[in-house]
Amino acid sequence: MERADEGLPFLLKYENVADYRDGEVWILDRRAYPAREEFVRCSNYHEVAKAIADMVTQSGGPWLAAALGMVSAVREAKSFPLKKAKQGLKHAADVLIHARPTTSGNMETHIRRILKTALDALDRGEDAEAVTYEYVQKNLENRYRNSRTMAMYTVDLLPDEITILTQCYAETLIGFILLLSRERGKKVSLICPETRPYLQGARLTASVACDMGVPVTVITDNMPAYILSKGMAQVFISAADVITLDGYVVNKTGTFQIALAAHFHGIPYYALGIPSAGTPTLNDVVIEERNPEETLHSMGVRTVKAGVKGYYPAFDITPPGFVSAVITPKGIFAPCDVKRYFI
Repeated sequence: MERADEGLPFLLKYENVADYRDGEVWILDRRAYPAREEFVRCSNYHEVAKAIADMVTQSGGPWLAAALGMVSAVREAKSFPLKKAKQGLKHAADVLIHARPTTSGNMETHIRRILKTALDALDRGEDAEAVTYEYVQKNLENRYRNSRTMAMYTVDLLPDEITILTQCYAETLIGFILLLSRERGKKVSLICPETRPYLQGARLTASVACDMGVPVTVITDNMPAYILSKGMAQVFISAADVITLDGYVVNKTGTFQIALAAHFHGIPYYALGIPSAGTPTLNDVVIEERNPEETLHSMGVRTVKAGVKGYYPAFDITPPGFVSAVITPKGIFAPCDVKRYFI
């Protein structure tokens, strides 16, 4: 069977997101790419959770890294008595779920399913590591196929020639949008805000586009409104880390201000993702506030004087009135109507 990552560039190949090698989880260090291709080797689930918290991987990367962290935990648990093994796996799940707080609601559903697979395999006396790894690989394939489906719905909305303004790193979603656009003969180009402080737009999104032969332009984070005012992009597209059931889109900081500018200039904003069953309302969202020191540096170089303070909310919230459509694997929804996804 053809792999679901067929046709995608280096950054989006399964093993270049995260890989499982003899009990260890190898995670591509996106903080260093594209200057260097380095992997962080995690010998256990605690190290995987730390790598996720430390921004070794972002966007959809933590989903695979955490899943493989559970496989590593199962390998470790196999040497324990059944009761202790189950307790250890439940603890591992809790640690991985809460590696980053804003996305923990979605991550919980994902990791709890993997946990159940592992516990059931232990109860049946099967090779729980092999069973869990197989489940994770099937889930990974399904996630990629869902991304392709969302990209298909998105490309259906695009004219034959268009420039897309995006935000941060939408990973497989932007990869498949570019791939399917090319397959359909559409001429697509991309504009990427750099996405401070980790520069995911400049280093990751732009690299994906470049590797796929798509014209791509990097701008600074304070330029999107000007770009939109000049008609240099005709649509704003982003992923969504969380989509609440009352229609709010939670994504990388900066998304809201681009959505505001797009709305002002009559430019559509499409948010791609799966509504979050565990986040019924905006009140259930906890915005991760990271170490303020991270905003005072750029690629390891301090940019401000000693004594200057920083502030780093990692996500912001776009109200439904500024979202033209939420695009999911089940189709296109108005933001106020995303509850129907679960019907």
